[in-house]
Amino acid sequence: MRRLDSAPHHVRMGGLSVTSRRILETKYRISETAMALFLEEGYENVTVEAVAEASRVSRRTVFRHFESKDELAFPDHTERIGLVQRCLLDADPDTDPVEAVIAATEESLRDFLSRPELVLRRYKLARVVPELRKREVIEHERYVTLTRSFLRDRLPPDTPSFQPIALAALVDAIHRSALGDWARSGGATDAVAALEAGMEWVRRLMVHQSAFSTAPLLLAVLPDAPQTRRVLSSLKDAAEELL
Repeated sequence: MRRLDSAPHHVRMGGLSVTSRRILETKYRISETAMALFLEEGYENVTVEAVAEASRVSRRTVFRHFESKDELAFPDHTERIGLVQRCLLDADPDTDPVEAVIAATEESLRDFLSRPELVLRRYKLARVVPELRKREVIEHERYVTLTRSFLRDRLPPDTPSFQPIALAALVDAIHRSALGDWARSGGATDAVAALEAGMEWVRRLMVHQSAFSTAPLLLAVLPDAPQTRRVLSSLKDAAEELL
């Protein structure tokens, strides 16, 4: 068991000190207050000063947590990027790099779903506020950049240069699809199951690629007869099952 720090204000709780937890809760409280104001009064009509006053903190405190107004709806993304990065760094060197990215993505989704009201409120806001929609795209790109870099470093040296980019974008698209469907439904769909189904599809694609990139090709000339057509039809069906 990990020894607790002796100072009371540094006692560890769920991986965070009490001080860090309080700081993080203040950040979330400011964000939730800001989003409520954006929805009630309109994004353009709400100032940072109004957010500070409604949150019962100083303007300086708001800017200590958020660099700009359009970051107020994204209190969780920096921590989540850190979570994904830790998952990738902690992955065993022998772990398939695509599996490591999949595992990190699943952790990211579960972290999103740990604060459902925040996600649902932000989704509603981002649909009507262009600035927040643009910010959302930027935040997703941070994640793709991280996973792309990891895949580029971990995939075999002879891997085509497009593959890390393609895989990172594909995994992110499946993640966004699962989360987006969940948000559009008001939290009614099973986002985790949707993500897992998508990741199984990615695994099948990788198996299919591996099988066809390593196996020698066979070229044959066959007579055009009913029996030949039946055999070729069976082979075609078997090949489609690999996709």
